[in-house]
Amino acid sequence: MSLFAVLDHKHTVAPEGWNRWLIPPAALAVHLCIGQVYATSVYKNSFIAHFGTGQTAIGVIFSIAIVMLGLSAALGGTWVEANGPRKAMFVSACFWSTGFLVSALGIGTRQLWLVYLGYGVLGGIGLGIGYISPVSTLIKWFPDRPGLATGLAIMGFGGGALIASPASRQLLARYDPDYDPGVSGSVADGRALVLLFLTLGIGYFLIMMFGVANIRVPAPGWRPAGWDPATVAAKPLVTTAHVSAANALKTRSFWLLWIVLFCNVTAGIGILEQASPMIQDFFRTGGVSAVSVAAAGGFVGVLSLFNMAGRFAWSLVGVLAVGFVANLLIRPVPSRHHESAAPATAVAAAPTTVDKEAAA
Repeated sequence: MSLFAVLDHKHTVAPEGWNRWLIPPAALAVHLCIGQVYATSVYKNSFIAHFGTGQTAIGVIFSIAIVMLGLSAALGGTWVEANGPRKAMFVSACFWSTGFLVSALGIGTRQLWLVYLGYGVLGGIGLGIGYISPVSTLIKWFPDRPGLATGLAIMGFGGGALIASPASRQLLARYDPDYDPGVSGSVADGRALVLLFLTLGIGYFLIMMFGVANIRVPAPGWRPAGWDPATVAAKPLVTTAHVSAANALKTRSFWLLWIVLFCNVTAGIGILEQASPMIQDFFRTGGVSAVSVAAAGGFVGVLSLFNMAGRFAWSLVGVLAVGFVANLLIRPVPSRHHESAAPATAVAAAPTTVDKEAAA
């Protein structure tokens, strides 16, 4: 069987008795790797010194990657669903790793545009495809725990910098003996940056292949033992209708959610891209920062830790909060004549806002 045949959706279907708890590690293998994008500020000052340019020009690398993440995730969503998570994760690994290799060439030749192309464009495509590839798969495996599924799907992306930040710092120190993370103004040379990107590109590809090899989708009709789908259909504010992407774009709910997410992401991304230099500048006196490179990298790690924990915790809290509020809003109220309240099933059967908008 050829490699491309193994990647087909039909070869990704899990056999009977497959343990669904093997799927989260496969998803995390991809998300922890692409989450490195949040650790780019760790070597930002070294980039500035190597290319002899300013923070804005170097910051464009991150900006391009995030833009490409959004575009590739939006445009590639239907392709991912049609081809399955294994092929999508493989494509993501190829783009993400190639982005590092092309960027290493750009660093070695001092061609900043190659870094824009490599890490920004190619790596950004890998980010977008990799971000969405395991999300729907985890939700299919955990229909009884949607909050847990979505939390597991995205927590790794937020925590990627927790690993990448110290790893990058230690690799730079190994590749450049003159680089001292304990000194605030220390920067790595071009050779160390090239070797760092080569190491990360190859290492991330191998780790992501673990996810590719172990990802599975449930067989048609599969459901967790003891789980009744009717319990989900009967919950308030949960639509039972299928809403396509084209129809979702026509609804007010979609755009309201999009605006909220856009504002939220914009605030977070602005800090994460500048985290390491920012914390050093806050405590700079007379041109010398009191914060060492290692401490600034630790600050990036703390941000990543709470980024990861918040994604998981708020996913669970969101599901509980929606159910709690919905139950308060549609609680049956006895009539003046003490007539019995309408059955809960009748309330649940009422069309939701999403149903009405999708139907329109």
